Amino acid sequence: MTSTSTPPGLARFNALGESAALAALREACASTTWAKRLLAARPYATTEELLAASDSAMTGLSDEDLAEAMAGHPPIGRPRPGDPASAREQRGMAGASPKLQAEMLELNLAYQERFGHVFLICATGRTGEQMRDAARERLGSTPERERETVRTELGLINRLRLARLVEEDARP
Repeated sequence: MTSTSTPPGLARFNALGESAALAALREACASTTWAKRLLAARPYATTEELLAASDSAMTGLSDEDLAEAMAGHPPIGRPRPGDPASAREQRGMAGASPKLQAEMLELNLAYQERFGHVFLICATGRTGEQMRDAARERLGSTPERERETVRTELGLINRLRLARLVEEDARP
C-alpha cells in the first residue's frame, strides 16, 4: 500500500499491474534483470527510493544483462526513428555540423569494433563536441574500465528516464 505522501505519478506507477509496470521499466532500460528487480521492490514511497533501487540493481548486473541493456540504445547521432525520448536525449547532436556527424559515425564504428557494443553515454545536456570528445577518450580505455564506465553511464540514463516516467505518469 502506498503512503498518502507518495507523489501522484509514483503512486500511479506503484499501482500498475505487473505486466504494465514491467513494460514501463523496460522502456527505461532494456535489461530484464534490472526491470524485474525494480518491479519486485514496489511499492516505492519516494522517487529517491525508486532511483536508489535502480542504482542498487545496476551494481548487480552481469555482463549479459549490461549487453541486453545496451542493445536498447541507438548509436549517438542516430536516435531511434519515431522515439521522442531518444531524440530528446541526443539533442546535442541534432544541430551538429555534417563534419561532426561524420566524425561521430566513425567514432561509433571504431568503438563498436573495439568493445563489441554501442558507445553508451548519458547524452542529456551534452553537446555534440562533448560526446565526440568522450568517445575519443574512451576508445583508449581497457575493456574492464569501459564496462564500469558503461555501467555508470547507464545508471545515469536510467535515473533520468525513471524520473521522467513518474513525472509523465503524474500528468492526466
